[in-house]
Amino acid sequence: MSFMSQYDLELVWSALMDKLTRSTSEKNLSMYFRQMKPVSIEGQTLVAEVFSSSLKASIDQKFLPIMIGILTEITQDEDFSMEIRVAEPGPGDLNIPAETYTTEPLFADPAEAASAKKKKTEPPFVSGLNPEKRFDNFVVGNSNRFATAAAQAVVKRPGFTYNPLFIFGNSGLGKTHLMHATGNEILARHAGSKVLYVTCEAFTNEMIDCIKNGTIMNFQQKYRTIDCLIIDDIQFLENKIRTQEEFFHTFNALREANKQIIISSDRPPQYLDKLEERLRSRFANGLTIDIQPPDLETRIAILRKKAESEKVKVPNSIIQAVAQNIVGNIRNMEGALTRLLAYASLLNEPINDDMLDEVLKEFGNAAHSNVTMDKIIDYVCAQYEVKKEDILGKKRTKTIALPRQIAMYLCRTMTDTSLPRIGEQFGGRDHTTVMHAMDRIQTLCGKDKFFAQKLKQYEQEIRNGQ
Repeated sequence: MSFMSQYDLELVWSALMDKLTRSTSEKNLSMYFRQMKPVSIEGQTLVAEVFSSSLKASIDQKFLPIMIGILTEITQDEDFSMEIRVAEPGPGDLNIPAETYTTEPLFADPAEAASAKKKKTEPPFVSGLNPEKRFDNFVVGNSNRFATAAAQAVVKRPGFTYNPLFIFGNSGLGKTHLMHATGNEILARHAGSKVLYVTCEAFTNEMIDCIKNGTIMNFQQKYRTIDCLIIDDIQFLENKIRTQEEFFHTFNALREANKQIIISSDRPPQYLDKLEERLRSRFANGLTIDIQPPDLETRIAILRKKAESEKVKVPNSIIQAVAQNIVGNIRNMEGALTRLLAYASLLNEPINDDMLDEVLKEFGNAAHSNVTMDKIIDYVCAQYEVKKEDILGKKRTKTIALPRQIAMYLCRTMTDTSLPRIGEQFGGRDHTTVMHAMDRIQTLCGKDKFFAQKLKQYEQEIRNGQ
């Protein structure tokens, strides 16, 4: 039964669509989100209609938890939800009530729960989670909004919503913080659950030790009976055939028991080409979502949050200078601020321009602060008098090939953009094409001093905005 709500439908819907527009592709907007029509807000539930049950099913499966996460952020109401309805229900459409979430452990059946009660005398399970990495101190911006919403959706229904959850992105963008935050929140909501965070390197080393000591069954028992496995930097599994085999069976055991799996990598599954295909396909079978480098506003917010955690007042001008000069790596940016605070404390002086210049020079990103892929591509096109659509297209003529390879090389060396993303920018090419371009340009620099000098000139002019 409908009842009045304190929320304004038009304002909430407008805010939701605004965040979706800034966070997803035009294809998703046109195929899914713009097909929805807001109808009402019933209590704490936004109701929207679509024209077919198949569209409703697609949106429910792919996007509803993410939209609910965004709505809870908009309304500042953890219990705010969303429901998709079919405008003219057809025969066979089911009206499934919303799930209710409890703080029960994630045991598969009552027998497991009973067994768990008998184990109260056992040593406490060590999760490996850092309790300081939580959702409330994770700064959300356009670069990580979808990944955060997906993680929060997993927390509500671990093992059933987005399993596995695969998060990828360059180093230092917050993947690890988000994974720890997810694990900590699962523990808070589902008391008694076994949640384990482990790096891929630690997983491999532990397995090797167990094989050496003849205790591999203990290893299998540990990893195949937990409720949520969070494994960081899965790319380190490449070329490790025996470890891949063990992880494959662990993954299957957990997945079949509806236990949650959360994985991070520096690349999406399809680009982990030294992993077995059966692993890549299983990783891609859940939700794969990326974290992008944060924009300037998000970087400023991160630094302010860092200063607050240190209980230190830092002038806005210093915060902005660090945020503008260190891009693409949150870890480096926070490290620069920590170094500034240490200098000021040791010298017993307020932070000044000399300290700032020294730290920015040390962290080495100042020169690249305004460099983007678009700027590099436009510059190379102007230098070689080629059209942008040609350099990004499929042409393979000699007049296009060298400028394209130079542009790829500069995009990789002057920005923090990953090989797969550079390949996508240049006409949807594979990352191996970018690697070939890197090798060719480096070879040319080694053979031709004039070419190497010209490349340095290009870099300088791009940095100076010429």
